[in-house]
Amino acid sequence: MSLIDLANPTKFLALTARVLPWLAVTTAILLVAGLYLSAMAPDDYQQGATVKIMFIHVPNAWLSMFVWGVMSVAALGTLVWRHPLADVAAKAAAPIGAAFTFLALVTGSLWGRPMWGTYWEWDARLTSVLILFLMYLGIMALWRAVEDPSRAARAAAILTLVGAINIPIIKFSVEWWNTLHQGASVFRAGGPTMDRAFLIPLLIMAVAFSLLFVTLHLAAMRNEILRRRVRTLQIMQASRQAA
Repeated sequence: MSLIDLANPTKFLALTARVLPWLAVTTAILLVAGLYLSAMAPDDYQQGATVKIMFIHVPNAWLSMFVWGVMSVAALGTLVWRHPLADVAAKAAAPIGAAFTFLALVTGSLWGRPMWGTYWEWDARLTSVLILFLMYLGIMALWRAVEDPSRAARAAAILTLVGAINIPIIKFSVEWWNTLHQGASVFRAGGPTMDRAFLIPLLIMAVAFSLLFVTLHLAAMRNEILRRRVRTLQIMQASRQAA
């Protein structure tokens, strides 16, 4: 099935009906495995047991940026390619991205308290991630404020592409400014610097959270398509009654 075929909402709904159960089961298995390996990971010689917050914090931080990237591609699909499901994908992704970003901020604060002596510091990365969270909330508010779905889709797409400027700022803030965060230790030119005892659970958790996003996103897109169909039927019924 090609992307052109998936432009048909009926075919997309049929695909999600087949795929979602398998995705949900795979996600649950990987989450259980990842949480078990994370719990079994040794304590860090400096950070102690608090290092295990990393296994939740880092995947959420990665996905907070990745989801905005997905929304940016969907925004191009709305403005440039006019894909029928692009705005559905963007609208469905926003609350999920906001949840990942919120969890990244909360777990980061819990991790920062024993390490840095404070729950919050206005450094470049923390501030830019907070701005990302506020942008997610702004996108969600925009979708609710504009009643016409097509106008809301265009406005949200423009705001999403403008907000994408913040993603490289988050990514490279550690290199551009003096922040409390350490530099990249997994995806770097010289290879990971993290010990395998921490790296393997972290990667499994990252894959599990990524599949969680895919599962939630497909389910949310399906619900949005069905919601729009109900709205169309209500408008048609109201028009008939008025006539």
